[in-house]
Amino acid sequence: MRKSFILILCGTILVAIDQLTKRLAMTGLAGGPHVIIDGVFELRYTENRGAAFGMLQNQRIFFIIVTFLALLALIWLYFRIPDDRRFLPLRIIDIFIISGAVGNLIDRIARGYVVDFMYISLIDFPVFNVADIYVSWSAVLALILILFKYREDDFKRFRKNES
Repeated sequence: MRKSFILILCGTILVAIDQLTKRLAMTGLAGGPHVIIDGVFELRYTENRGAAFGMLQNQRIFFIIVTFLALLALIWLYFRIPDDRRFLPLRIIDIFIISGAVGNLIDRIARGYVVDFMYISLIDFPVFNVADIYVSWSAVLALILILFKYREDDFKRFRKNES
């Protein structure tokens, strides 16, 4: 019960932050890009109808189905992670990934596209949003933790946590 409450509370807050920033981008960036650091970073409203880096444009139903399936797997994983304090970073990471997926799923369902608005012009990185940050940084942190913190024996505890 406590795990469910934490997931719902934290997830709701993170999704709200994502949706608020997208709403602000939709209303405040319509007049064109706003340079924050010249040649480095700007805010630029875009509508992404594809996946990361603009791949698979206009495949809305595909993305909704894949995201829904991924969410089911991520939620299942969240409840499989042992309650041990050692695994708290993985649980937090899972909440961020779930929240990012939900944030972009809301956009796809409600608008038919994902609102992106942050652009790193220094490296000409594709325009992204807060939900993308949740997912990408969490994935990197999960990889680092799995490679350098957790051992194979730690993951056997996930199986023992089965109901």
